[in-house]
Amino acid sequence: MRCPVLAIDPGREKCGVAVLAAGGSILTQEIVATAALADAVDTLATAHDPIIIMGNGTTSTEAQARIEALGRTVTLVDEYRTTDAAKALYWEVHPPRGWRRIVPRGMLVPPAPVDDFVAVILARRFLNEQIV
Repeated sequence: MRCPVLAIDPGREKCGVAVLAAGGSILTQEIVATAALADAVDTLATAHDPIIIMGNGTTSTEAQARIEALGRTVTLVDEYRTTDAAKALYWEVHPPRGWRRIVPRGMLVPPAPVDDFVAVILARRFLNEQIV
């Protein structure tokens, strides 16, 4: 039986959080302050009963400890090049407008943080690995 996945992109000041259904559809995605991460994860985990995964990058050890202190199990996953993939996903969801349409997307910088999109990428990778 496959469960939803709650993915976390931990950071020093902010974290990306996303919950994806077992089929890969996005149920929720948001950016939360690092100080509020444990509360946000607890709320989402209670609502969705997911598998919880977290990128193994910046501050992952501290974030993992805070979530596991709530009695939740966290699986660390590789987050190699997820920021690049998240930027591409950002532009798929929010296509460039005006003069930005003629600039190659690889050269564009999203006008907002993409931590929540990184969480989506982490969850999709995890789900794809579970299928294989």
